[in-house]
Amino acid sequence: MKTRKLLVGIAAVGLAFSLAACSGGGRGATGSGGDSGGDNKGALVGVAMPTKVSERWIKDGDAVKKALEDKGYKVDLEYGDNKIPTQVQQISNMITKGAKVLIIASIDGGSLSDQLDSAAKAGIKVISYDRLLTGNKNVDYYVSFDNEKVGVDQATSLLTGLGVIDSSGKKVDGVAKKTIELFAGSPDDNNATFFFNGAMETLKPFIDDGTITVGSGQTEFTQVATQQWDPATAKARMQNLIASTYSNGTKLDGVLSPYDGISIGIISALQGAGYSSDALPIITGQDAEAASVKSIIEGQQYSTIYKDTRQLADQSVVMADDLLTGKTPETNDDKTYNNKVKVVPTFLFQPTVVTKDNYKKVLIDSGYYTEADLK
Repeated sequence: MKTRKLLVGIAAVGLAFSLAACSGGGRGATGSGGDSGGDNKGALVGVAMPTKVSERWIKDGDAVKKALEDKGYKVDLEYGDNKIPTQVQQISNMITKGAKVLIIASIDGGSLSDQLDSAAKAGIKVISYDRLLTGNKNVDYYVSFDNEKVGVDQATSLLTGLGVIDSSGKKVDGVAKKTIELFAGSPDDNNATFFFNGAMETLKPFIDDGTITVGSGQTEFTQVATQQWDPATAKARMQNLIASTYSNGTKLDGVLSPYDGISIGIISALQGAGYSSDALPIITGQDAEAASVKSIIEGQQYSTIYKDTRQLADQSVVMADDLLTGKTPETNDDKTYNNKVKVVPTFLFQPTVVTKDNYKKVLIDSGYYTEADLK
């Protein structure tokens, strides 16, 4: 009996090597080969989210966990509390526990190289979730929104709110010159530069022709970035800008904000400096967090970018399930997202601008929020 088991085991190993050699790897294959769809019923999937400070990450984590469990998988969902060492340890533990797939929304996209190498050696596939994992070849797939378009949409909504362009995108003749300030996301988040670059490409013609002026003169990403997307950091910077640039009576007409939490911090600083709620600058945002949607309804924040994270969660689960059942996940962009080592096969969704005029149609009619959520 022992001899027979040994022979069966040797045959299985030989077959596995033969299949691996013949497969050649799919679009998302790494050097490790990964799992080729064996008996993964009830397999463990590790889900690493960056923080619970932002409402959207809680929603994302819960949605991914539920959808995976509905498919019969076990889930280890962890939040990194915006601390890189914590997330590093959490992912290391997932690998040790025998996770077959990792879905990772990183705190710092370049900080997990050792864990990605360990995952590859163990045959674990990695899906980068919304924030691209950088500097390592062992990133199999990426699921996100069109991040450059997010920036374009933010800048376009700012220009629309300022009255510089009309609803069709055409420049309004004879518009008075406007003064704005720029905020960007966290420098350790790859998405932040996509947002900022998309916005600046859209704003540049209006800055160049003098229609728009950045009052502080701070226009470089390094000058306007907000570490860890922290609202308190954004509030402090806005307070400094008010004191240094706007205390002489210069009017601030608009603020490019890349995220709703940052927008809330900016609004708090402005109100603290004496701006009334009905006389705030045009302020953008992102993520359609409930607090900011309420602010939009009340006429404080002007706009946000809605990214239906249910789509993101569902797609990451479809990808994970495909990988665990031997299928090649669908992608729709295999050219754009270079993580500094490789172009990562990507599935992108499109963002939507939300203002007071369309929030009911976009957010309530779609079931993302109820009327009660926004009261």
